[in-house]
Amino acid sequence: MWYRLQPAALRALLTINVVIYVVWQLPLKFIDPVAVFVSSHLALNPAVPQVFFEPWQFITYNFLHLSVRLGGFLHVLFNMLWLVWLGRDYEELHGKESLVAVYLLGGIGGGLLSVALNNVPFLGASVIYGASASVLAIMTALAIRHPYKQIALFFFPPIRIIYLVAIFLAFDLLFLGASNTAIAAHAGGALTGFLIATLEKQGRDLSSWSGFLFGGGGSRSRSSRGRSSNTPRPSKDAPFMERLEGWLAARQKPKAKEADERPDQEPRRHARILPIDGGQAEVDRILDKISQSGYESLSEEEKKTLYEASQR
Repeated sequence: MWYRLQPAALRALLTINVVIYVVWQLPLKFIDPVAVFVSSHLALNPAVPQVFFEPWQFITYNFLHLSVRLGGFLHVLFNMLWLVWLGRDYEELHGKESLVAVYLLGGIGGGLLSVALNNVPFLGASVIYGASASVLAIMTALAIRHPYKQIALFFFPPIRIIYLVAIFLAFDLLFLGASNTAIAAHAGGALTGFLIATLEKQGRDLSSWSGFLFGGGGSRSRSSRGRSSNTPRPSKDAPFMERLEGWLAARQKPKAKEADERPDQEPRRHARILPIDGGQAEVDRILDKISQSGYESLSEEEKKTLYEASQR
C-alpha cells in the first residue's frame, strides 16, 4: 500500500493534516461554537498583543485547512502533494526528526513574520491557516542543502528545487493584493527554511529536540568520527547521511585488515561499499575526502555524485 511505504514522519504529518481536514469538513464546521473556537483560538490570529497570549496558534495553524468547497479541497490537496514530493526526499536524506523540526519551525517562522507585517498593506490577514509556510520551509531547506536536486512534476521537465522556491515567491508578489493568500507566512516559511539549512550546513544541530515525538533519541546522523568501527551498515531505509556513516565505518575494516596482513606491500583496492554500477573510483575518492575532511568539505557536484550513487 502506498501509504505504508512512506517514511514515518511524512506519514504522520500527512495523517494529521488530512484527518483534521476531513473531520472539519464533515461535522465540525457545522457546529457553530466549535467552528468559532477553531477559527479564534487554533488558527493564527496575528493581532498583537492578543496572539502572544495564545502562542500555540503558531503551531496549530499549520495543520488546519479551513476553507470550504473546491478552494478548500485544492488548498489541502496541493499542500499535501508538495509535502509528499519534497518531504520524502528530505526525510530520507536527513531523518524523521529533521523533517518534523523544519515543518514546525517553518510554520512558526511564517507565523512570526505574519504578525510582524500584519499592519502592512496587502500583507496583513485577519486569520491564517494551512501548511503552506511549513511546506515552503521544507522546499527551501532542501534547495539550500542540496542545490543540485531536481524534481519532475507531471508533464513538465525536471527543474531544480531552488528555482521552484523562486517561482512560488514570485507568484506571491505577482498576485499581491489580488487574493487572500498569506504571503507573509509563505515568505517567513521560506526564510526559516533558508536559515535552518544554512546553520545546519555549518554544523549546528537544530532538529534533535524533536526526537521526543518519536519516543526517545533521534535518528539524525552524527559525525562519522564518533561512530564505532563495528557499527553495522544501516539499511537503505535509513536517512542518507546515516547510511553514509555506515559505509564509511564498514569501509575502514577491509583497509585496516589489508594493512595488517600486507605491511610491506601496497594494499589491495578495498571492497566496494556503495551499491553502484560504475564510477567506483570517483566514489572512492569522495569517500576518502569525507574521511579526511568531513562531508561539508565536498563540493556540490561531489555531493550530487555520492547521492546519486547511493540510490542505485
